[in-house]
Amino acid sequence: MKYLKLIKLLYIADREALSRWGKPITTDRYVSMKEGPVVSNIYNLIGSEPMPDGQSIWHKHIKKVADWDVQLLGDPSNDELSRAEENLLKEIFDAHGHKNRWLLVRETHKFPEWTDPGTSSSIITYREILKALNKSDEEVSATLGELKSMIAAQRVLQAV
Repeated sequence: MKYLKLIKLLYIADREALSRWGKPITTDRYVSMKEGPVVSNIYNLIGSEPMPDGQSIWHKHIKKVADWDVQLLGDPSNDELSRAEENLLKEIFDAHGHKNRWLLVRETHKFPEWTDPGTSSSIITYREILKALNKSDEEVSATLGELKSMIAAQRVLQAV
């Protein structure tokens, strides 16, 4: 798959997860780039080389096979995703997987949270995505509070 298509599909999935459940699947950082909204850390992982002292989880399951292509290596399932997340990813792929990367770029350019940064990039906040999804101020505040707690808990667990 073209890596641009992959990061578009993942952004669309995260956006839909935020809409439905108030939390994303990837917990990535989002930025506006010339080609539309991007899952930033995943975008960076695609272009990175594995560390010499061992492969990251990403490099263990995803391989860059050409300048613009990535390939899934085997079955990455390790119970990191809930059944609902897996179903949502399948739903997004069923709805958008047949589209080429440039059609996905055009479609994600229509998302209200995306702004054209020219040759640079600009951060897209959870607040901007939630507002673009027509969430009320109360829903936005509640979701942001839950996301802050979730992110703080992840940091604590990673340190253990």
